[in-house]
Amino acid sequence: MDWKSRRVQGILESALMEDKATSDTTTAITVDASLRASATILAKQDCVVAGIGCIEQILSIYSKLTGKTNRYEVISHPEMFDGVRVKRGQAIAVIRHNARVILSCERVILNLMQRMSGIATLTREYVDAVKKSNVNILDTRKTVPGMRVLDKYAVRCGGGQNHRLDLSDGILIKNNHISLGGGVAAVLARALEKRKPGQIIEIEVRNEDELEQALQGGAESILLDNMTPSQVEKAVARIRKVAGKIPIEASGGMTLATVPKYAKTGVDYISVGALTHSAIAVDLSMRITAEIF
Repeated sequence: MDWKSRRVQGILESALMEDKATSDTTTAITVDASLRASATILAKQDCVVAGIGCIEQILSIYSKLTGKTNRYEVISHPEMFDGVRVKRGQAIAVIRHNARVILSCERVILNLMQRMSGIATLTREYVDAVKKSNVNILDTRKTVPGMRVLDKYAVRCGGGQNHRLDLSDGILIKNNHISLGGGVAAVLARALEKRKPGQIIEIEVRNEDELEQALQGGAESILLDNMTPSQVEKAVARIRKVAGKIPIEASGGMTLATVPKYAKTGVDYISVGALTHSAIAVDLSMRITAEIF
């Protein structure tokens, strides 16, 4: 993750502005402006960590917004990095900074890390559920508006892979495209004609008829949507017979209970919307103490 990229910086700055972090009334009237403090971010449950890099960037952006430069440091153990499993009670990072700044940025830091770590933790559960196969777990575009780059990064921290980042990122023909575009054959022919060099055409199919049309139409990647494991297994056999080793993806209501069954069907990928639309934020806390000199 490039935490200094314009897109990420915009997300972090918006989060600080949403919380009015530079106008923290309570902190301003209760805490001495010169007080320095240490803040330890603690895991209150077992989880996979994601978002450590946001801490320093949030503090840096806060300084730019206020025009005040305060010396600070963010300390973490060399073995503590995004993607690492941590145990309940384990320290993730320590911030040493002006006490007012820490208090004003506390909620933004925790909100982002809790959500990202929740996604990473859930993703790791799905990855572990199919570890006896060669299947790769993919995310989807079912992300929080404005947060996609962080949501998808968190998926990678959990061991998953990213599907399309946005609508310009590759060709994925779905059922509504097929319905509005005149059918499988028509949309495939149009896509093959108008695609840019290097673009792979993936098409979603929901039954045997659509699958046969997709194979005859020259699909280069197949998405098997809302099929049972037995239907997927049969479809995979047909695809391999007709089109060889083209990528095959399964999707549609995947759960931790069902993904092992789909992983045995021979598909290459399983996409799981739940990774980003249903992940529960993990419980993190920030323990802040004054530094006495």
